[in-house]
Amino acid sequence: MTITARPLHPLFAAELSGIDLRRPVDAATLAEFIAAMNKYAVCVVHHDRPLTNEEHIAFSSLLGPMERGDSPKVKGTDKRVPHPEIIDQSNLDEFGEIYDDADRRMIYKRANRQWHTDMSFYAVRATYSLLSAHMVPPQGADTELADMRAAWDALPAAMKARVEGLTAEHSYWHSRKTGGGPDPTEEERRTRPSVRWPLVHVHPGSGRKALYIASHIERINGLSEAESRDLLADLMDFATQPRFVFAHRWRLGDVLIWDNLCTMHRATPFDDQRYRRDMRRTTVRE
Repeated sequence: MTITARPLHPLFAAELSGIDLRRPVDAATLAEFIAAMNKYAVCVVHHDRPLTNEEHIAFSSLLGPMERGDSPKVKGTDKRVPHPEIIDQSNLDEFGEIYDDADRRMIYKRANRQWHTDMSFYAVRATYSLLSAHMVPPQGADTELADMRAAWDALPAAMKARVEGLTAEHSYWHSRKTGGGPDPTEEERRTRPSVRWPLVHVHPGSGRKALYIASHIERINGLSEAESRDLLADLMDFATQPRFVFAHRWRLGDVLIWDNLCTMHRATPFDDQRYRRDMRRTTVRE
């Protein structure tokens, strides 16, 4: 099997054909897929129906160690999708009904509309995320992604010199709060402590330098609160300019895969009190 990539953006992102994630993949095809990911960082594969949970997990497990277990514990959470490998990114409760507007879980989910990279608040980082579309609203709800390798390449030399060598604290609860959520309880906070990562690293798949930033960053170490806030805002504004951003418009059965070590992404708004959106994500880790 030979994979064909159709670029979707001048800098990154491609649509792949010649691969079906619902079927077993041989070693040669898997190597082609990984090579495409290393080149494009974001790839989409279309299917005429959504992957089953089992198909989704089976392909994801070929890409490395998978995140398994409960998501960060939010009070009142019950599982709708009974697979520890799948993170439920829908606006639906355990009964398949739309969350109430004031539901704590809905408020936290809206924080995903901030630019971020998945699981940077973990001591073992996420590599690939694979998001599978089971139910798509008729309007809105695109996913936007930004190329952090291209952003680093274009960053002015003075800014590169300023940020290289700096580290930042990443916190799940920080991004939930800045996204409009309530203060976490002490029980919630204990389930996901903050971790420290460099602001710049070498992306292992391509050997290119990339910014490693996200709305999960609570502070940049060694700077005052004001300096940290201003520098992070400057980096985020620069890295999410339209020239670095690709917007994926969803179709039922799409699987969108991105490399968290060289991209950021965000959900875009839709009428989440009117339309059901069922998205299910698996995450591969270093």
